[in-house]
Amino acid sequence: MAQKEQNFANHGRIDPSFHIFLFGVGLILLIATVIELVRHPDWLAIVRVIGVVWALVLMFKVRLYALKVQDRVIRLEERLRLEKLLPDSLKPKIEDLSEAQLIALRFASDKELPGLVEKTLAGNWDQKQIKQSIQLWRPDYWRV
Repeated sequence: MAQKEQNFANHGRIDPSFHIFLFGVGLILLIATVIELVRHPDWLAIVRVIGVVWALVLMFKVRLYALKVQDRVIRLEERLRLEKLLPDSLKPKIEDLSEAQLIALRFASDKELPGLVEKTLAGNWDQKQIKQSIQLWRPDYWRV
């Protein structure tokens, strides 16, 4: 199945198994166990609430760890890409780009990347400003 062309307006991604199923069911379980604790306060009800909270924290931490690893890989890929594409005058400034800026720059095409890096550094742009300035979007369909 062909994927829809990615751009600034639609590059965010919802993962139904995480955002809807896991989070939705976790929220329902939390509400149900808290109601049960209020109706019938005992140690077992407290343990159930703690268990559900534990599972929710675990779910979010595992997701955040995966996202952090992916961000590190993106940061490495973009630094290598910048070393290849930037003029010699801009290469020493690669280290001045923040992790968030590098992650946003991954969407810029090779053609517009040097100019966008220069503007980003001059204006200390954030992710949104960088993404909104991209004319030729380079899609990232692999984002977790």
